[in-house]
Amino acid sequence: MLSGMAFRGWPIEALEFYEGLQADNTKAYWTDHKPVFDASVHAPMAALLDELADEFGPGRIARPYRDVRFRTDKSPYKTNIYAILEAGGYVSFSADGLVAGMGYYQMAPDQLDRYRRAVADDTSGAELVGIIDRLTAGQVQVGGGSSLKSAPKGYPRDHPRIELLRHKGLIAWRHWPVATWLHTAGAKRRVVDFLRVTAPLQGWLDARVGPSTAPPR
Repeated sequence: MLSGMAFRGWPIEALEFYEGLQADNTKAYWTDHKPVFDASVHAPMAALLDELADEFGPGRIARPYRDVRFRTDKSPYKTNIYAILEAGGYVSFSADGLVAGMGYYQMAPDQLDRYRRAVADDTSGAELVGIIDRLTAGQVQVGGGSSLKSAPKGYPRDHPRIELLRHKGLIAWRHWPVATWLHTAGAKRRVVDFLRVTAPLQGWLDARVGPSTAPPR
């Protein structure tokens, strides 16, 4: 993806676009404001991904349309723009500010098995605890996308790392509320610093868990 422009942050118009979409999530609003989305929301994200690519790999911007087939909320449009980086990482912009993430959000059954074995192991499990402790000390939040209410089958409830064993995913994230720096090139530094500091978590997951090897259904 080559945007052909330098990243200079998201302008005020981008925030106003999503504030309006939250209030009026309709095709009429989207159609009327699509030029604003293209120029003030999508273009800055594409520019940011271009500048991140050399260190973190190419990024892919998600479609703005919600899948409403099995949801009671039929609002057709997402109220944020987000991208997934090939080497691991997530970046999202909305009216609430900027979010960056890293990790495995939802693990497949074979991934969960490898993850739990690695967490239960005293060496690799202690390594993970150390990584998480360093991240949380630096104001990075770490947790599971969802978790079991009790111990997973085959693991004791009093395991010293039971909270980690209960997770069905493991992610680090940070949310920055709207501030003036969001409208400048300085927003990139926040994302880069986050991706670098959370790289050990991604490295642990890639080495101990890796992608799902289960055949597609």
